[in-house]
Amino acid sequence: MSDAIRRQVRFHLAALKAAGVEFVPRPDESPIPVPGPDAEPAAEPTDDRRVALDLLASEVAKCDRCPELFATRTQTVFGVGPLSPDLCFVGEAPGGDEDRLGEPFVGAAGQLLNKIISAMGLSRSDVYIFNTIKCRPPGNRQPAASETANCRGFFDRQMELVAPRVICCLGGVAAKHLLKTPIGITKLRGKFHDYHGIPLMPTYHPSYLLRIPDPAAQQKAKGEVWDDMKQILRKLGRPVPGK
Repeated sequence: MSDAIRRQVRFHLAALKAAGVEFVPRPDESPIPVPGPDAEPAAEPTDDRRVALDLLASEVAKCDRCPELFATRTQTVFGVGPLSPDLCFVGEAPGGDEDRLGEPFVGAAGQLLNKIISAMGLSRSDVYIFNTIKCRPPGNRQPAASETANCRGFFDRQMELVAPRVICCLGGVAAKHLLKTPIGITKLRGKFHDYHGIPLMPTYHPSYLLRIPDPAAQQKAKGEVWDDMKQILRKLGRPVPGK
């Protein structure tokens, strides 16, 4: 059984346990105990996971749990990329360009993210990219706690189906949400954290890098992001370009 499938099922079992589920039904109506996350599960074909992800995207597209977001969005922004990638990037929420085009990180911040991905020796098609919530908050404000809570079930199911080897959180909002911590991004970045058995590296959001007015300060922050990316590459066992 592949490591990706093991991680995926461990993630699902952990979610069931966290929700208080002790048994799941089967056709003969006799209960099946939910095993611990270290148990050896049955494999789920990649094609089935892709179908499940498409169904989840359709469910998200009809969501109206957040009245303000539902009333002001052009469309939901689900995510793009392959299943079982080495790396996925998680941002906080779609912006104006993303709301218009229906794809995450396609504006100025997305162009910088593409450059970061390319500098790692990867292409955008190699990684999975999505956000903690699927609708653009009006005025590009930060998502409200109730909005991230409303979307958390969708996010968890999406992460479970994507099953990346490593997660990179872009910005403090996403990192705090995934890690359930009040600690700021400057203290979180630079080291790996655990997210349901998946290594997670927080780093600065590309939009933050673009907003730094002082060239020297901007260059320093970009260098810190690159240090974080080098750690990710080493974790994946991939070469660091330029060394």
